[in-house]
Amino acid sequence: MLDASDRQLEEINQELALGLNLQEMKTIKAFFKTRRRNPTDVELQTIGQTWSEHCYHKTFKGKIKSNGKEIDSLFKTYIAKATDEIKQPWCFSVFEDNAGIVEFDKGYGIAVKVETHNHPSAVEPFGGAATGVGGVIRDILGVWADPIACTDVLGFGPLGYDYKKLPPGIKHPKYVYMGVVAGIGTYGNNMGIPTVNGAIYFDESYVGNVVVYCGCIGLLPLKKFRKTAKPNDIIILAGGKTGRDGIHGVTFASAELTEKSEEISRPAVQIANPIEEEKLKRAIIEIRDRELASSITDLGGGGLSSAVGETARRFDCGATIQLEKVSLKYHGLAPWEIYVSESQERMLLTVPAEKLEEVTKIFEKEDVGATAIGKMTADKVLRIHYQGEAVTEVDIAFLFAPPKSTKIAEYKPPNLTEPSFPEPRNLTGTLFQLLSSPNIASKESVVRTYDHEVKGNTVLKPLQGESGGPNDAAILKPIDDSWKGIVISCGMNPNYGKVDTYWMAASAIDEAVRNNVSVGGRRIALLDNFTWGNPEKPERLGSLVQACKACYDTAVAFETPFISGKDSLYNESPLGPVTPTLLITALGIIPDIRSAISMETKAPNDAIYIAGQTYRELGGSEYYKLKGHLGRTAPEVRFSQAKRTLNAVTKAIDEGLVKACHDLSEGGLGVATAEMAFSGGYGMELDLRKVPNENLNRNDFIMFSESNSRFLIEVSEKNKHDFETLMRGKTCTEIGKVSKTSSLCIHGLNDDIAVDASLSHLLTRWKNMPNW
Repeated sequence: MLDASDRQLEEINQELALGLNLQEMKTIKAFFKTRRRNPTDVELQTIGQTWSEHCYHKTFKGKIKSNGKEIDSLFKTYIAKATDEIKQPWCFSVFEDNAGIVEFDKGYGIAVKVETHNHPSAVEPFGGAATGVGGVIRDILGVWADPIACTDVLGFGPLGYDYKKLPPGIKHPKYVYMGVVAGIGTYGNNMGIPTVNGAIYFDESYVGNVVVYCGCIGLLPLKKFRKTAKPNDIIILAGGKTGRDGIHGVTFASAELTEKSEEISRPAVQIANPIEEEKLKRAIIEIRDRELASSITDLGGGGLSSAVGETARRFDCGATIQLEKVSLKYHGLAPWEIYVSESQERMLLTVPAEKLEEVTKIFEKEDVGATAIGKMTADKVLRIHYQGEAVTEVDIAFLFAPPKSTKIAEYKPPNLTEPSFPEPRNLTGTLFQLLSSPNIASKESVVRTYDHEVKGNTVLKPLQGESGGPNDAAILKPIDDSWKGIVISCGMNPNYGKVDTYWMAASAIDEAVRNNVSVGGRRIALLDNFTWGNPEKPERLGSLVQACKACYDTAVAFETPFISGKDSLYNESPLGPVTPTLLITALGIIPDIRSAISMETKAPNDAIYIAGQTYRELGGSEYYKLKGHLGRTAPEVRFSQAKRTLNAVTKAIDEGLVKACHDLSEGGLGVATAEMAFSGGYGMELDLRKVPNENLNRNDFIMFSESNSRFLIEVSEKNKHDFETLMRGKTCTEIGKVSKTSSLCIHGLNDDIAVDASLSHLLTRWKNMPNW
């Protein structure tokens, strides 16, 4: 390799499936020239894994030239900068570990992480999704937290997609959907961890690029959080045995999907074993409680290569590894395969030598395999041996210093037009159609696949009321002797990204935050998960830059710090790029779970208020989609106005003035009122003339606009005066009341009846999505 030409370097990269570019290969060549030797295959594979987009996040850390301005790291400039400026004292650990951690109550902290598992799920839906759940649970274990809940947010192509349109190598959306849902349910259910929050979104770009976000929340005593590894600590590999499954998983996840991905990359999909992970979890929690280990991390992307290297770098150490000591599933693995395998259910611990025997006994008690495979060293060099032969000797500093790339970003707003069509005469029929549309219709068939009540800590569940309506967020009570709860919600609006990725990202944050606030949440922390196309293409990267700018602006305005995140790039297939998709997960607290607010109507004659202003913002809306249009006016977030509304709703809940609250999102006011009504079993009578709006003269625009920062709020007659006093100066108006009838009646702008529908018909449409 030392004398290789550029062409030969590219051939080596291709042959070994390193996933590196020419600049990176030349950097490796130059490094080993100073060592006067060729690299081994173990060294090349280790560098390839460490420098992959999946592990090192080169796009978010690299330099970008955008519209004449150079951005040095999207992550530092926008995501981390927001957190640094907000400076919330309750942020315990952010961006530097497997998961973000915030302070909670009675000395406990809450850890949270959301991972992407898009590429594996596209190739093998069941296994890809199951190992996505297993991996994010290990992320939580990797900060010494006990997993208490999971989340899942999924994106699929239309389930009725024409088979004849599928190119070679692309699986039908319904097959992918069934496999992913089953994989997630199987893993979480077998580990006894409830799945409490999530969403499912359908978009044609997801036919070739399935989106799978797996999240986990954990509880840990903060005084037990130990990250103190030092030279001579023993390195232990614990959990499942190592095989060829998952090899090159991170390089596969850092490339576009092609028609050959199924054939070439199926071995990169790991094999799940939740029962093994449950045993591993019990052992780790006991080791934590007895304070026997000095550090811990999971083996995810890159396997040992990533876990050992990152542990050494974090503690400014080196490491010596004896690969022959790794417990294998079968014979015949080459040393490099052992080191980069991504076999599941494995964790890496460092343990002081004097505590090794105690740790070993705990693993034996739980029937978990655990082997001492090496030790930490003081020389900051990674040394790997296999059967007495040195196969790696690389400086840790070099391993984590890939050459910085400079990418070009160009953002040009799409050339879109606002549609013109007459207002439908029958908005009842339109509301029926929206309720049964894929992105709005009930997901109960999926929710019931998962156990959302195991452990007995779930206070507010995914389905609410006698009809199982959609709650805005989940609430958990994680500590037996405390009434304080945690609130988990999410926001994702990919269709807005087709119009404007800046407002798509801002809207996702607004939705996640208002979902949290609507049930009583506050003190909110955020997680960002990007699914994007190929960042080598300037227009794709330009749209990503816009979304990152919005993340900074919105988080700072709302004072909601980011504490963790993940990006999945290169989501492209023969059918084209994925729609720019940003999932925002919000983690809040509620001081007393007994004051939690759900979304269903509670009693006849209660007043219904709408908080927030309605604008003609239907670009990317479900209503425009129903009409076959996209539009050009995506919902914006008016930061100061939104913050005032959020704070006022929180105060009204704290003062006991709110009986029910529901956010307005997909389908706008029309869908939100229907959901509140049929979930509670009480009708509503509303008047569109009373809805605060900006010069809207059509019933359909007022009913189906998806403007941000809006809530529907139910208030009892006795609390109306106090509520209106509190909301004075904010945009909030009484628009109707809960009725004794079993129907939804909405009066239009001309005192006509815009909607008149029985709750039973509304519910039937919502629960019966075609092609489900």
